[in-house]
Amino acid sequence: MLDFSCVVLYSNIVQYPGHAEESMATRATYSRARANFAKIWNEVENSREPAILERRGHESMALLPADELSSLQETAHLLRSPTNAARLLAALARSKSKQVPPVELETLMEELGLLD
Repeated sequence: MLDFSCVVLYSNIVQYPGHAEESMATRATYSRARANFAKIWNEVENSREPAILERRGHESMALLPADELSSLQETAHLLRSPTNAARLLAALARSKSKQVPPVELETLMEELGLLD
């Protein structure tokens, strides 16, 4: 069963902050994008924010770093299952509450018998 505190946590932390149009680094028409492609590419690369490219009569497209796309796809996959989403968000809430002391990765791997 989905814990509604996780839903609040999801909407406050996991989702993209702010309104999508407000947080975009760049919006460009097709013509401007063609004339300034290297500049737009560099802005996207440096800011890690997508650029929206618009062409009359066509859908808008986004230019974003491939690793950002991969991260978004992985996050969507992990949150697709309501049960998995609730479990992950509950773990995030526990972590942010700092009620459970942090454990070094090596210590955890040793406890789980994952070290050779």
